[in-house]
Amino acid sequence: MRTYLVVIDETPEAEIALRFAARRAAKTGGGVMILALIPPIEFVAFGGVQATLEAEARESAEAVVHRAAGTIVAEAGITPTIVVKAGDPVALILATIHESPDIGALVLGAAPGAPGPLIAHFAGAESGSLPCPLMIVPGSLDREALDRLS
Repeated sequence: MRTYLVVIDETPEAEIALRFAARRAAKTGGGVMILALIPPIEFVAFGGVQATLEAEARESAEAVVHRAAGTIVAEAGITPTIVVKAGDPVALILATIHESPDIGALVLGAAPGAPGPLIAHFAGAESGSLPCPLMIVPGSLDREALDRLS
């Protein structure tokens, strides 16, 4: 089964990418994997503070991904696979793709204006060596346009 890997955060463009991926998966009999990334937290000298910051970041990422999962179930009837990882975003995305051979596409949402760091990286230096297609969904699409395209 082809799985669409969507990197999710709290931005509107990530929600649009997720909706696109869910609609494509529903139409093609595929699945959706939602990846929430926890960026590295700068070292704090006091261990208790460091642990608290890391726990809060994980809770925030898990809340975002569970909200997103609920949206997919409600709109497309698909139960997604949920993955939460901490560390360097590019390395984590590549590791996830290589660990899951059923991933058929990496789906990223593009904010209107300048591309974000993930799109800049994967559409640039990494584009020729990805083992799957990269789908960039414009964050400026409204629901009707998104539904028409997906």
